[in-house]
Amino acid sequence: MRTLATLHPEGFHGRGRTRSFFEGWYVKLVSADRAHRWAVIPGVFLGPKGDSEAFVQVLDGGTRRSWYHRFELSAFSGEEGRFDVRVGESHFTSQGVSLQLADGPLRGELHFSALKPWPVTVRSPGVMGWYAWVPFMECYHGVLGFSHELSGSLDIEGKRVSFDGGLGYLEKDWGAAFPAAYVWQQTNHFTAPDTCLSASVAVIPWLFTSFRGFVVGLWHQGTLYRFATYTGARVDRLEIDDAEVRWTVSDRRHRLELRTERRAGGLLHAPTRTQMHRRIEESLDAVVQVRLTTLNGKVLLEDTGACAGLEVSGDLKRLTGGERPSRG
Repeated sequence: MRTLATLHPEGFHGRGRTRSFFEGWYVKLVSADRAHRWAVIPGVFLGPKGDSEAFVQVLDGGTRRSWYHRFELSAFSGEEGRFDVRVGESHFTSQGVSLQLADGPLRGELHFSALKPWPVTVRSPGVMGWYAWVPFMECYHGVLGFSHELSGSLDIEGKRVSFDGGLGYLEKDWGAAFPAAYVWQQTNHFTAPDTCLSASVAVIPWLFTSFRGFVVGLWHQGTLYRFATYTGARVDRLEIDDAEVRWTVSDRRHRLELRTERRAGGLLHAPTRTQMHRRIEESLDAVVQVRLTTLNGKVLLEDTGACAGLEVSGDLKRLTGGERPSRG
């Protein structure tokens, strides 16, 4: 049922689908000393000709190595109303993960406490706002946990590593394909406690045209500052080069300036409309300078986020050129 799925972005949206669909959950794990930074991505891909696969991807942010564990579709199961996914012997929920990957670098169990998801209401069901109700979007997005504490330990290539007191982050994507061009960044390792940034800008297909859509959520000590296409916010600056991403957004009350230092990353697999193997680079070592002010210049937050996830992919001129939404 579409209404149930839309109001539960954390759940599985592929029930009844047989082709032209993907769904993946992004699980970020960082140890308390920040020495171990990992992303684990369980998911499923259904190709246009009935070819399908389940998978668990793993990225080591320290060494930039990555692994793609492919499974038969029958090895995947997911619940519709909650985050509860199994791929092979591995299990992923909003309470934690159990990783049992043959020939993989990680094994063990971690527990999550006190997730803070992006708020969901009928008028604005999560990070996508009212766009979540549009049935023909190329890619849907959800933020399931801005920042939560980890406990437990993992065997990392035979060495036992504690993640007690570490920080986690959860989000997901589903739909037909990843955008043709996008920038995504996330960090919850600030000096200020209880602070997390999740931000993305992408080329969004819309009927017979496309536009540059964006959504930025800055969670800071109990308050979510939202800047998005659907909130009426605007991009004042977006510059991308080999060294940095410089991005400023504003609305009628606040201005948010982001300056992200690009770092080398590892290669992951991302979905196109025909296959699951578009290669994208993701860093778990980027650094984001954040400055949030009121429009009259009062500084609400000025801090630097470490251990940042960063992806910069596709035809970036379409992003920096600022394509506008269709009004047709």
